Parts: sequence; C-alpha cells; structure tokens
Amino acid sequence: MASEPATQEAAPQETQQSTQEKSPKKKYFYHMEEPCTDDCARKFLAAFATVLKHSNYKYALDNYSRVSMHCGRCATLCPVYEVTKDPKDIPCYRTNLLVRIYKRYFTLTGHLKTKYMSSNFHLQDKDIDELLESLYRCTACRRCWLECPMGIDHGLMTHMGRYILSEMRVMPRALQVATRSQLEGPIFNTSAIPLPALQDTIEFLEEEAADITGQEIKFPLGQKDKEYVFFAPVSDYMMEAETLMGCAAALKAMGLQDNWTIGDVNYDGINYGLFYSDWIWERVIKNMVAEVRRLNGKKILIGECGHASRSAKVGVPLWGGKNPPPVINIMELTCDALKNGRMKLNPDRWTQKVTYHDPCNLARLGWVVDQPRYIIKQFIKNYVEMTPSGRYNYCCGGGGGTVSMDEIYDFRMNIGGLKKVEQMQATGAEIVITPCANCKKQVNELIQYHKLPMENKGLHDMILEAIIWD
Repeated sequence: MASEPATQEAAPQETQQSTQEKSPKKKYFYHMEEPCTDDCARKFLAAFATVLKHSNYKYALDNYSRVSMHCGRCATLCPVYEVTKDPKDIPCYRTNLLVRIYKRYFTLTGHLKTKYMSSNFHLQDKDIDELLESLYRCTACRRCWLECPMGIDHGLMTHMGRYILSEMRVMPRALQVATRSQLEGPIFNTSAIPLPALQDTIEFLEEEAADITGQEIKFPLGQKDKEYVFFAPVSDYMMEAETLMGCAAALKAMGLQDNWTIGDVNYDGINYGLFYSDWIWERVIKNMVAEVRRLNGKKILIGECGHASRSAKVGVPLWGGKNPPPVINIMELTCDALKNGRMKLNPDRWTQKVTYHDPCNLARLGWVVDQPRYIIKQFIKNYVEMTPSGRYNYCCGGGGGTVSMDEIYDFRMNIGGLKKVEQMQATGAEIVITPCANCKKQVNELIQYHKLPMENKGLHDMILEAIIWD
C-alpha cells in the first residue's frame, strides 16, 4: 500500500537498452487520455521501481516469486476464463506477467542471471501492450484467490499492475476523469454535484419518503456531534433515490434519525482509487476522515455500495491517522436493529420470488454475507439462493471499475457478466436484490441486454416499503 505519492524514478540501469523504436498507433482495449506510444518498457520499469519504493508490495512479490504459479486451479473459479477458455485469461497467467518482470529486474537473482547467464527475457513494449489489456479484462473480483493452493492473491496483483500503469499516466479515461473531479474540484465529487443541488435533491427525497411511508423522514446535512457520518456514492442521489430513502427510513425506524448526518463538504463515498491507484485511494480516504473529524462524528456509515464500503473498511485503518473512526455498512446496522427488536418489517409486502447478488467487495472476505440474508428472511417469504453464493459468488462482470468503461460494454455483457446472467436465470427470480451501486448498474444492463424477466432492486429499496411503524 502506498504511504506517499509515487514520483517516477529511473528504471534499473541494465534495462536502458531493452526499449524499442516508437510504436505505430494501436487500438487499445479502453480509452486513455495519454496512451503510451514509445519507450513504454523503460517507463514501466521506472514506475515499477517507484511503486516498490513507496509501498510494501515487495513482500508479496518476494513470496510469489518463490512459489509455483502454473497449476491453473484459479481458472476453475474465474468467470472470465470460464467463458473465453483463453489461457491468457487465467489469473495466474496474468500474475506471472508481473512476477516475471519483478524477478528479472528487481531481484539479485535476476541481476546475476542477466550478468552471468545471458537471461533471454528483456521487457519490450509489446509486453506492456499485453498488460494494458490483460489487467482490465480482470474484474478484480478475487474469486480465484479462494482456490489458489499457494495463497496467491491475483486480485492484489491486478491492482498493483494497474497502480504501476497509473504512475505512467496510463489508466482508463473514465476512472481518471472521475477521480480528477473528486480530488481537484471545484466541487470535489465524482458526479460534480454542487452542494445547492444536493440540498435540493435531499428536500425532494424527504418529500418522496414522506409520501411512501407517511412518516417524517429527514436527511440531515452538515450537522455536528452525531454518531454516524453517512457516505453513499454521490451518484445515488441522482440514480438510486429508493435506496437512499430506504436507508434514511431504516435509521428513523431504529431510533437514529437525530444521530446521523451527511457531510456538507465531502459527501461522496466513491473511491475509484481502489480500482487502480493506492495514492488516489489514500487521498480520498484522508478527505473522508477529515470530514468526519470536522463534524466531530464518531463513526463512518457507508450505504449499500460494495466498493465504497470496502475502500473505507480497508483504507481508513491504513490512512485514517491515530484512532481512525470505525467503518460500518448500513446492512450491518439494519441487521442488528432487527435482531434487537428495534425495527420490524412486514412479511406480506413483497410476494415475488426474490434472489440476492453478493457484491464481491462485501462478500469475498466474509464481511457482509450473513447480515443481508438475515434481513431478507425477516420479510421475504419466497427467497431463493443463487448457486454459488456468499464468498464464492460470481462477480456481476463490472467489477474493478470496468462498469464505468462504456467502451468495453460488449465485453461486460457477453464475457465478464455471462456467468452472472446464467446464475440469475437459474433462480427463476422476479427480483434480484443488488446492494451495490456499481453492481446495480451492471446487473440492470445485463437484464436489459439479455432480456431477463426480472427487475433489480437494492435491499433498502424494499425495506422502505416494508417497515412497520409504531
């Protein structure tokens, strides 16, 4: 993980002769603002050296470089490889691309083999071209990690590879533009929603929630000394109104309406640094923690979104300073309220057949798996599990930030998300619950593209209409 900005340094001296002439214009897998057109191998090695200096990835690479990486068991769990059957989509093949470079250029053994044994591997621009596509064909769902007998985290290696590319200023334009808006302003969120527009949206949500529930549902903004400071993807205020209303209604039902607030300086839970750059990840986390401390809040409460939750859950302890605030997902809070009788749901409101999609960022490490199922079983009579589910769920096909890249739409619909389509169809469900902003977008597109006879909802969308008010 990065602890300071990574500024590029010189590549290992022995590699200066291994670059090629300027490459012709190429067609890339995704849109980039500054595609690398020449001397890419040298630039990659310089960026690699910088990332190693300013992070602790070296410990993982040292371990991975000493173990076998050719058994291919990870292929049995990779949703992309299961569709393409292309050896280049096997996770350990992708990881080996990076580990091979590390062993050759950043270990003593690699230097000695080059000096005394004429190593036949010299990084070339064509190798970088392969990485450019391979690293974003992976959805970073980390399902393969569950099967690796050596404990290799191929998702971590995908993230590191993208981090190196980002230090070359080579990253998908969709991610770059969004993070630039979030960090460089003038509005400081990924959807460029100014505070007055947020206030107008909140007023609308309060009116809508009152019409649906018959209750006064508040969205407090910029209030100090509250227990929870709430962060949802800012795009939810435009696209997932029902989810936000459900979260606010649940907080009222469990007696917390006067003990939470939304930030009025930093109110975006999105953190695309999780997908491609530790330095970006760290900066967004520090801004989030600064907002909590400015408001004198005690805890960070994340909405349903998977990537917003994981980026905070992992990032806040790393970069949140001394005594960082705890991070809680709204589904944990709702589950606890139901178990303790502080909230009740109507089991007759929803009669349709329902299934649940586990967002990888919530379920893969076993964090938020049982809680949503407990909630569902309190008010959904006709529930069916996907197979497999929980920690072994299939990625929606838009993970790792790929859902934001419209130029790979066909890949997401016909390759990345195909196993999820098969899963959803097999349940025969009429509603698929998807508690994640990125997953929601991808699953909605899969349903439309493949003409599936079902609809997609957030968990708190359904809770909104099922709360029993005293």
